[in-house]
Amino acid sequence: MQATTPLSATPRSAPSTAPGRRVTDAPTRMFHWLFALSFLGAYLTADGERWRMLHVTLGYTMAGLLAFRVLYGVFGPRQAGLGLLWRKLGSAPAWLRSLRTASSLATINWRQGQNLLMALAVMALLVLVLPLALSGYATFNEWGVFPGEDWLGELHEFFGEAMLFVVLAHLALIGGLSVLRRKNQAAPMLTGWVAGPGPNLVPHNRGWLAALLLVAVLAYGGWEWQQSPRGLIPANAWSQVSQGDGAGDDD
Repeated sequence: MQATTPLSATPRSAPSTAPGRRVTDAPTRMFHWLFALSFLGAYLTADGERWRMLHVTLGYTMAGLLAFRVLYGVFGPRQAGLGLLWRKLGSAPAWLRSLRTASSLATINWRQGQNLLMALAVMALLVLVLPLALSGYATFNEWGVFPGEDWLGELHEFFGEAMLFVVLAHLALIGGLSVLRRKNQAAPMLTGWVAGPGPNLVPHNRGWLAALLLVAVLAYGGWEWQQSPRGLIPANAWSQVSQGDGAGDDD
């Protein structure tokens, strides 16, 4: 007679731990970091003639990235659509009205307010790119320049400083939310995933499109390098940085 195995000895499968769920696809993340690096590089090279072509190239790159983001927001997946961002901003009037009718601070939906601020910062960054790029293009081509006046340059500088302010506010908001929620709010833009169970908000990562975007940006930078007589980076730039800029600016 065959012995039966006690029920308590029956092997149990280990509980499955959900690795997380994908909330941001690869093209959106690639756009975000290329856009951030382009602005950082353009801002750092804004002064002086030695880095002018690199500054201009990075500015054009930002304009091209904006065009990609708009097209991807219109024709891409719903999760990356600009309409989703607009709907978040559209809830602002109702949230502001809730502040007046709230019986106490505890009854206010602060998470919605935080999401509104984040959406507002992202929208402001996208909106500022167009006047920043156009004013930079006009300044580079010396449109409307009169002796003793540089109003286009001042306008371009104004939009650059305005965008820097929004960038810093965006970073401060991410840092503040990370502390309040005890979770790294920048992680999804790095990995695309958030911890915890639940369905993937982004079913397809589209890594091929992110790679194509990176190749396009690098190819454009290489093309501009070839077109520029001195290249995008001056030949003596690194030696001047290491030795100090005192003797190199007297040309």
